[in-house]
Order: sequence, then structure tokens, then C-alpha cells
Amino acid sequence: MIRARWFAILLLAAIAISSYMTMPPAARTLPASPVLRAAVRGAIHVHTRRSDGSGTVDDVARAGAGAGLNFVILTDHGDGTREPEPAIYKQGVLCIDAVEISTTGGHVVALSLPRTSYSLGGETRDVLEDIARLGGMSIAAHPSSSRPQLQWTGWNLKPDGLEWVNADSEWRDEPVGAFARTLLTYPFRRPETLATLLDRPEESLHRWDTLAAQRPVVAVAGADAHARIPLTSVGDPYNARVSLHVPGYEQIFRTFSIGLQDVMLTGESKTDAGLVLDAIRRGRVFSSIDALAGPVAFTFAASNANRTVAMGEEVVAKSALRFQVKSNAPDGVSVSLLRDGRQVHTAAGPHLEYESSDAGAYRVEMHWPGAPGTPSIPWVVSNPIYVRSDPRPVDALVAPRPPGQADVRYSNGPASDWHIENNPQSRGALDVVSAVGGGTQLLLRYALGGSDSDGPYVALAMTVPQGVAAYDRVIFKAQSSRSTRIWVQARVPGGGQGQSWHRSVYVDETPRTISVAFDDLVPLEATTKGRPVLADVRDLLFVVDTVHTRPGMNGQLLVDDVTLAR
Repeated sequence: MIRARWFAILLLAAIAISSYMTMPPAARTLPASPVLRAAVRGAIHVHTRRSDGSGTVDDVARAGAGAGLNFVILTDHGDGTREPEPAIYKQGVLCIDAVEISTTGGHVVALSLPRTSYSLGGETRDVLEDIARLGGMSIAAHPSSSRPQLQWTGWNLKPDGLEWVNADSEWRDEPVGAFARTLLTYPFRRPETLATLLDRPEESLHRWDTLAAQRPVVAVAGADAHARIPLTSVGDPYNARVSLHVPGYEQIFRTFSIGLQDVMLTGESKTDAGLVLDAIRRGRVFSSIDALAGPVAFTFAASNANRTVAMGEEVVAKSALRFQVKSNAPDGVSVSLLRDGRQVHTAAGPHLEYESSDAGAYRVEMHWPGAPGTPSIPWVVSNPIYVRSDPRPVDALVAPRPPGQADVRYSNGPASDWHIENNPQSRGALDVVSAVGGGTQLLLRYALGGSDSDGPYVALAMTVPQGVAAYDRVIFKAQSSRSTRIWVQARVPGGGQGQSWHRSVYVDETPRTISVAFDDLVPLEATTKGRPVLADVRDLLFVVDTVHTRPGMNGQLLVDDVTLAR
């Protein structure tokens, strides 16, 4: 009995000594700047019980207040069809509702997105297109996650922003030893312990710098807060039935935050939500690792005799610009100015000044001595000031090249070579109806039945027995009874259902001509690879399924002037 007692005492002593020896430094509280306005601080990318988080909106707000935040942006998983909750102050914290959408090429955080009339999902390019058309802002979430199914693969696309660091991703690539150390110190210094799991995310920063050299791209630190760690399984999103409700929301919010430059809140929730979202959209946002030191006051601007520009803005420089960084950082901190990701100047202490007329995307990193990670995580990261030698060309819509060869497959007359396909629980019907202005058009009436597991779909299929090798696109006119997306598919027969390639297109109540290039089609099945052999294609299909239409819904699709072209 005595020996067991001594063993327990020695074990506790060893744990205490190990905890003390590995304890991260306490976060330093910075004094307010006498000349700089305090930043409006918040957290973006937060999950609640509405999807895979562990807490309610009230829990999140309470945690935000405890961490000294002014706002939190809630991004529960969804498809855009849920009506966003109005912005509201809870516990003195502005709660702004947004959504995280899963796509084939990664997750997208969508800000300022109104309720959609159809489900957003499927191909990443199409989701980004939908968000932009509806007036929202798209942010690529956890782009460099160690989990392949969470990584961002749409680097050839144009999201409005990305997460340069993501808290939920940072712990996934840590060795077992790092987690053992966190168990020793987390009960005593929780945010500081979480910060020890952070490293400099080289890939995300490099990707951001590459994109920002071409066009404005906003970067934020994404909390990705779930306030739980799954113990049984991790899905997309989390689907674990057993989990630990750690780390808590407040501890995540105390680890890092985003700060808005030159924003003054009014106390009126709708107005303030607009101010916060507009500042993020314009890139007037910086990130800080508050578990090292905070709260951070920070400004980054550039000026010449003609004008002054702030973080996130573009300027055509005909003369040298003086870049200025001001902060409430203590001595011992280093400030680096980077152009297109390469360091061009560094200074010690809270301020930096540098003059240049070279074009590029200039951003700031501030480095805290002894910051965790190999390489170490930057303490403060700004968004860029974009310096151009000439005005940036405005993206123009490129009109489809007129076809030199066209083979009309439907324009008036009977629906020969056309048929309906559907799963057993769904229903579809094909009619030939009169078109406005004369002639006829094809009418697909559909009703999706069954559950998601049944794979509901209805397709209007056109047989092309000779293949489509002589063509490079299909052109058609379409009109829908409701705003949605449909799939244009090319199918090659084979074992089972064969192989298919597809591309989704937006349709609504307004008739419009749509052109789909066969080179834009991507594989439908996981086992389908590469591009279709056009000579082997035997069916072209216009498909309604549950990627964009929920089971139980019905509607109508008008199709006319279907043409194979080159």
C-alpha cells in the first residue's frame, strides 16, 4: 500500500515536472496603441449543432465574448437552400450566418449568399459561378489539408479568397509526440498549447502569393471550429458518433483571429454585418496569432504624392510608393514586406517603411520571437496592396466561337432518337409542345422519387449511334420551370451502366442558348478516367438529379434547337 502511494506520488511529480518543462509561454497582453484604432476582431469558419459542431449559436457567441471578439461568422455545412439567419448581436458579439459548401474539388465558404432556389454542389467551377452570380463571396476552405478529400484542387479556378491557415487542418499532420505534449500543458495554458500545433503553411502561402500576383485574392485565418474531436470516424463533414468536446470554442478563438482595418461598428446588427462582410470582401483584413500576443493593432498602407491606398486595394504606380506598417508590437518583433511572396525589406520593432515603384502584390508578415512551428508560424499576416504598372484588364466574357459545321438534331417535328431514363422511384415524361413564335420543342416533365441512397434522376436522352467524333460541342436552347442546374452528359456504353462524362449548366425561366464543349466534360464515375473517346459516345443526356434538386421535387425542362457543332 505504501509502495503504491509512493509510486503515485512519483508519477504525479514526473507529470508535473514534464508539464512545467514543456509549458509554452503565456500569451502576452499588448497595450493599446495611442495612435492606432483598435481592430474589429472576429472569427470566421465556425460550426454549430446545425451541422457538425458541438455547440449552439448562443454557445459560440458566449465563447466569442470570452475571447474578446466583436463578431463570429458561422459556416455550417449546407447547400445554400437554408435561409440564412439574420445577423444578430448575442452576448455583445455580432453573429453572421454563412455556409460551407462541399464540391468535387474542395470546400467553399460562401459569404453574403442569399437562400438559393436549388442545391449548390457538384463541380467546384459551377459552385463558384453560382456564388458569384448570386452576389456572394467564395473562400477556398482548408486548401492544403493533409486529408485528400478536404484539399482544394481547383487552383485553375477563381475563388475570391482562401484560408492561408486553418485550425482544424493544422493538427492533422502533427506527430504523436506533439499530441502527448499538448495533453500535459493544455489544462494549464489552453490557447498557447493549441498554438504549438501551428506551423507555417508553406503550400497555402505559396499558392496565395502565386494567385495574388495575377489578381486580388483575399486570405483569412479560418478557425474551422467544431469544438469537438471525433473518436470513431471522420467524414465529410464529421460523422462521428463519439467525440470529445475539446478544444472549446473560446480556446480556439483565443488562439487566432482576424482583424478588420478601419472599421467602426454602429451596434446595429444588419448595418454592422454589412460593414464586416464588405471589409473582408475588399481585403481590409489581417490575421493574428493571439495565443502569442494580442490584441493586435495594425495598419498597412502605401502612398505617394497622388494618393494613399490601404490593404486590399489596387494602385497603378507611376511614381514610387512609400509602404508603411504601424502596429502596437513590442521590440523584438521583426516585420517583413513581401512582394509576390519574396521578401524585399525587413525591420525590427513595431514599424516598417519602404519605398518602391516595382509592380507586384505587397503583403506583410510580422514574426514573434520563439513562435511555434518548423518553420515557425507568422504572428501577423496582412492582405496585399496590389501595385500595377498598368491597369489590370477587366475580365471579359468570351463569346463562343461560331460553329463552322452544324448538325441539327432537334428543331421542330417528332422526338425521334429521344427517350426518357430514370431510376425506379422517379418519373419522367417527354412531350412535343408548341414553341413561342411557332414550331415545336421538347418538354421534359420530371419528379424525383426515393431517397438520396436510391440515386434519384430523370434524363432526357438523345441517341447518337455514329458517335460525336466529328464535333466538339453541343449547342441547345433550354428553359426551366424553376432556377436550377442540369447535367449535360456524354455516355459510352459498356459493362453495367457504361462510362459517363458531364458538365452542369444553369437554367431558369428565361430561355437561353447554351454551348457545352466536349473538352469541358469531366468523369462522372470514380472509375471513369480521362476524356471520352467521342467516336464511342452513343448517348447525350440532359439530366436532373439530386446534386441540385432534392428528392420529392418536380418540374419541367424545355429543350430546343439541339445541335452538334464544330
